[in-house]
Amino acid sequence: MYRTHTCGELNASNIGQEVTLAGWVQTIRDKGNLIWVDIRDRYGITQVVGEAENVAPELMQQLKSLGREYVIQITGIVAERQSKNPNISTGEIEIKAEKVTVLNAAKTPPFTIEDETDGGEELRMKYRYLDLRRNPVKEKLLLRHKASNETHKYLDSVGFVEVETPYLIKSTPEGARDFVVPSRMNPGEFYALPQSPQTFKQLLMVSGYDRYYQIVKCFRDEDLRADRQPEFTQIDCEMAFVDQEDILNTFEGLIKHLFKTCRGVEFKEDFPRMSYAEAMERYGSDKPDIRFGMEFVNLNAVAQGKGFGVFDSAELVVAINAKGAGEYTRKQLDALVDWVKRPQIGAKGLIYCKCNEDGTYKSSVDKFFDQDALAEWANACGAEKGDLLLVLSGDEHTVRSQMNELRLHMGTELGLRNPDEFKPLWVTDFPLLEWDEDTQRYHAMHHPFTSPKKEDIELLSTEPGKVRANAYDLAMNGVELGGGSIRIHDKALQAQMFKLLGFTDEEAQEQFGFLMNAFEFGAPPHGGIAFGFDRLVATMGGSESIRDYIAFPKNNAGRDVMIDSPSVLKTEQLDELNIAVKASVE
Repeated sequence: MYRTHTCGELNASNIGQEVTLAGWVQTIRDKGNLIWVDIRDRYGITQVVGEAENVAPELMQQLKSLGREYVIQITGIVAERQSKNPNISTGEIEIKAEKVTVLNAAKTPPFTIEDETDGGEELRMKYRYLDLRRNPVKEKLLLRHKASNETHKYLDSVGFVEVETPYLIKSTPEGARDFVVPSRMNPGEFYALPQSPQTFKQLLMVSGYDRYYQIVKCFRDEDLRADRQPEFTQIDCEMAFVDQEDILNTFEGLIKHLFKTCRGVEFKEDFPRMSYAEAMERYGSDKPDIRFGMEFVNLNAVAQGKGFGVFDSAELVVAINAKGAGEYTRKQLDALVDWVKRPQIGAKGLIYCKCNEDGTYKSSVDKFFDQDALAEWANACGAEKGDLLLVLSGDEHTVRSQMNELRLHMGTELGLRNPDEFKPLWVTDFPLLEWDEDTQRYHAMHHPFTSPKKEDIELLSTEPGKVRANAYDLAMNGVELGGGSIRIHDKALQAQMFKLLGFTDEEAQEQFGFLMNAFEFGAPPHGGIAFGFDRLVATMGGSESIRDYIAFPKNNAGRDVMIDSPSVLKTEQLDELNIAVKASVE
């Protein structure tokens, strides 16, 4: 046996026992005649001590020759520790070394394997196998493991069946860009990696498996950011003979179960609900962070018609009230102006109005608005002394998006976005379609299989832009955790939907004929939802980035810098696949 115990389980009850531990050297403290070695594995850390007067010189020399991250085996007697460490589970004891074996020596790591490391992200990603030894990363992966385990438990308890679906599928035009895989056996033809198992789970409903799920890898070739990876994991689910209420209740139960078992957070009330239209009007986002207020206030009625052209020509003048931020200095206000002008936000400027403690107002547009006019702003926003009003104007859609970003920024600056506070929100009644100016046609806001609200179906032929979808998202803390819809199960309605999206009958049959044909053999009413598992776990862990919750993530360029992927294929491989590669163009 390499070990009798792990490095995290010994305590005072083991005093006097001979034990053997195996793990990595965390630190060495050499005081000449006295040496301490901390040995670590994934379960914890244990202090080993060697005293010159009690051990053979050869053993002392062995202990002194150890280096950080050496893999060692140590045998010794458990003793009470003189200087106890209450911060670790083994802090009451230490091991009096009797024998040490070096199982593998190690190079000096390129960064310290500590909770607070000196390694930058790119360096840590290159040596991810070392980064994974650090406690903060280990704890994130253990949280992911527990969430996965509890997801299986919950869904099994309510009658779901786990079914695996293919990874090599047909490329279809909806959603993001596909990753494609050449077929050697079918020259010139390609598989696609699934963006989701959408059509397969609908086929499973046709097959009679009325409660399906899987925790599944999905792939999208799109630009990356902190909460997006080219390959990601979904909790993918579908149910038959259900309506929207059944699905929301079932999966609200899943989220409550996960937070209670994985984080010790209990949601006692039902999750609040809000329509898409209301969310956009109040927060400018379909995934609003409702941990704090700062809701949007329309100032058109009190800000326009005063001779200030920027406001007068705007479709929307909108404000937020940053309560208690009236103390902001001119330097801080200028920084906010610069912040909204960044290309990522794209605002041309920012108007502010400080509500002074003496009851007066100071704004960046005092030339156009007197004290009475500014008082109207304050009244509309429910502002009090010491508050700060921030105002943007312009095209309604653009301004709401910009103000959403500013609201989140102010929430962060004012310490209102507590990562240990969790505020869920169901967002419902999304538009079924959205108009794309470039292509001059409608696109599905979710996907082509989303059912319209029954009461809106007649609008499909007259005013399709007003049709609401039988769709829903679960947002939490400004993050979309998951989304889904009731599906179209009627072939005629599905064909009408494809026509609205610009598909000819031939194109619809070519791309989705298998699904349309299946609907002719008795498709039940059905719907489902998919949760972004990486985002869900990161939100539970209080993080905005999903990378540390993925064992081997990609960087923002979609590269795995550890294994240097993607990489160039040899000519022989390309020839075998009947593929020619164009010379790259700068």
